[in-house]
Amino acid sequence: MASKDADPSLGYLTRKDTEVKLPRPTRVKNKTPAPIQITAEQILREARERQEAEIRPPKQKITDPTELADYRLRKRKEFEDLIRRVRWNQSVWIKYAQWEESQKDFNRARSVWERALEVDYRNHTLWLKYAEVEMKNKFINHARNVWDRAVTLLPRVDQLWYKYIHMEEMLGNVAGARQIFERWMSWMPDQQGWLSYIKFELRYNEVERARAIYERFVQCHPKVGAWIRYAKFEMKNGEIVRARNVYERAVEKLADEEDAEQLFVAFAEFEERCKETERARCIYKFALDHIPKGSAEDLYRKFVAFEKQYGDKEGIEDAIVGKRRFQYEDEVRKNPLNYDAWFDYIRLEESVGSKGRIREVYERAIANVPPAEEKRYWQRYIYLWINYALYEELDAGDMERTRDVYRECLKLIPHEKFSFAKIWLLAAQFEIRQLNLMGARQILGNAIGKAPKDKIFKKYIEIELQLGNIDRCRKLYEKYLEWAPENCYAWSKYAELERSLAETERARAIFELAITQPALDMPELLWKAYIDFEISEGEYERTRGLYERLLDRTKHLKVWISYANFEASAMEENDESSDLPQDGVEEYNHEAKKECVQRARRVFERAVNYYRTSAPELKEERAMLLEEWLKTESSFGELGDISIVQSKLPKKLKKRKQITSEDGGVTGYEEYFDYVFPEENQATNLKILEAAYKWKKQKITSDDE
Repeated sequence: MASKDADPSLGYLTRKDTEVKLPRPTRVKNKTPAPIQITAEQILREARERQEAEIRPPKQKITDPTELADYRLRKRKEFEDLIRRVRWNQSVWIKYAQWEESQKDFNRARSVWERALEVDYRNHTLWLKYAEVEMKNKFINHARNVWDRAVTLLPRVDQLWYKYIHMEEMLGNVAGARQIFERWMSWMPDQQGWLSYIKFELRYNEVERARAIYERFVQCHPKVGAWIRYAKFEMKNGEIVRARNVYERAVEKLADEEDAEQLFVAFAEFEERCKETERARCIYKFALDHIPKGSAEDLYRKFVAFEKQYGDKEGIEDAIVGKRRFQYEDEVRKNPLNYDAWFDYIRLEESVGSKGRIREVYERAIANVPPAEEKRYWQRYIYLWINYALYEELDAGDMERTRDVYRECLKLIPHEKFSFAKIWLLAAQFEIRQLNLMGARQILGNAIGKAPKDKIFKKYIEIELQLGNIDRCRKLYEKYLEWAPENCYAWSKYAELERSLAETERARAIFELAITQPALDMPELLWKAYIDFEISEGEYERTRGLYERLLDRTKHLKVWISYANFEASAMEENDESSDLPQDGVEEYNHEAKKECVQRARRVFERAVNYYRTSAPELKEERAMLLEEWLKTESSFGELGDISIVQSKLPKKLKKRKQITSEDGGVTGYEEYFDYVFPEENQATNLKILEAAYKWKKQKITSDDE
């Protein structure tokens, strides 16, 4: 009865029954090395010796024709059966045919070969072996027939042509071999076939025939290598004129090919061997002008070596410049927006001095406009235009081209997004140098209209001022202030212009208009200029009024100090004092000086009161103010009273404060200086007395209880 674990797919055996049970590996107890060691070589040799002899069939000796016929019949039957089974196996056909050949039954052998070719005539190996059998057994006509059929059916298999031609040549049938070559050439084979034909003709000294074949060869394969071989052939035969003609024809046809460099180098070396150094130099220069710079490295190297050998100093320098030119061309080809490479390239061309090449490089450089309309991308590019214009003006001396360069540059810049004041100014200055004042004014006017800038206004005003056109200067200042009403520099310079023209009221009106502007970039400079203007005019009352108006706007420490210093030095000149005697003048000056001291003190006291009452947190500024007051009192001499200030000076104390981190923890301590003023010290003493009195009172109350 079958077990329930039996599996029908395993012949009703269980899995356990079908498991392969391997013998347990024996455990090696003694692992010490054996006294006699056996090498792998000994093991292999011993196995070889013990190998049994190969069983070979007995040698059969055929002694009578009947046995031979039986043997042949049996072998043929085996081969035919084999062919019937594997008809497409070429090796079976070849063995069958070779066996028939070994039996000297050539007709049967040919029959086998023909049957094999019927199966696969495209297999050139069959044709080769068939023809070799015919040649080996000296059936020449049969071999010719085989070769002829082979090259007719398979004209693109070069080996068949080579073997056919070789047979005819070995038989001495040169005309037949030539005829076969001609048949082959009509199929336009590769270069090696043509070269074999040429070598064949040269073996029989048929130079004219070889030349004619070369002509057909270069027409069939118009490559640089073919033309160079043709020229070398002519050179080898001493035909220098013919060789030169070959090179010239090759240059006409292949000058624009990718491998034209190789042709030019070979042509130049040919002329060099013919001692025609000028011809070689012209070839090199022509090649360098026509071949792309990226594929002319070898050409440059050869040219430099040629110039070092045959050229003069100028020629060598020209060759070296050409090499550097090639390097720069390579750089700008890889990255046309590398403006530094363009600058170096232009500098190189300017050192050579060829106007045409310099202009060509400049034009190529400025054609590479930055891709984005952002000023940072244009900052290097714009110098190409500047250098181009300066070259045309200073070196080339062509003023019209210079004007055109500036005009095109100004057209190219996107003025609505950004502009370059330098270009506008250079263009205007160029027109001034050409005595074209109207042109310069037109350029600067366009600049103000399209892209107003501080530099343009300043330079335009400077030019008009030098020309003495005051009305134009005023108009320009008005335009300047319309464009930038917050520009304190423009207000100051406008007022300074009016003052230089003795137009005091106009200057004062300009200053008044300036300080009423709602926004100013540097108001402190404007107020200082206005105050200095009034002081220089001797208008001390107006100056005091200005200081008071300034203090209404800001209570800055510097304003207080400047006001006090002004009062300390503001001695008004009186015409009546000039009529007084010497003693009276001294007394008057003494009184005026005393008045200045009083006014300066009042300003300092106002400042101290402001810092004490309105800004008590500005202790450092208050301390600095008191130090300045002390210096001023010292400078007054006998009129000064430093005791007034000394009683107000603070004590300087060094204190420590905690440094807290972001999470609120204490990370350390920081030292700083604090100022304690006299009134603060008194308040501290009063607080201590008050605390002591309170403590005393509490103690008495507790004792009574």
